[in-house]
Amino acid sequence: MFVLELTYTAPVERVDTLMAEHITWLDEQYAAGVFLASGRKNPRDGGVILAVGEDRAAIEQIAAADPFAAHGVCAYRITEFIATKTAPELAPYQQPSP
Repeated sequence: MFVLELTYTAPVERVDTLMAEHITWLDEQYAAGVFLASGRKNPRDGGVILAVGEDRAAIEQIAAADPFAAHGVCAYRITEFIATKTAPELAPYQQPSP
């Protein structure tokens, strides 16, 4: 599982001009079963996405395709973790301890 942390590198006004494209990209990743949750950080200086995938390179490629990243208005920090315990709703994503 992965936590994708976005940090804006441009003024929020510039980010907002790309918001519709970003939401379309998010919707595509939800439809593909990659994203589980997402939202803005508070204060609004970026966002967070919870994603599933076994391949970090694939997650990095997906993040690079985000219009925010492609247009240089955010930087991504991707953290991989082993989800050994989850809420019942996320049980399909549990992973055994290494």
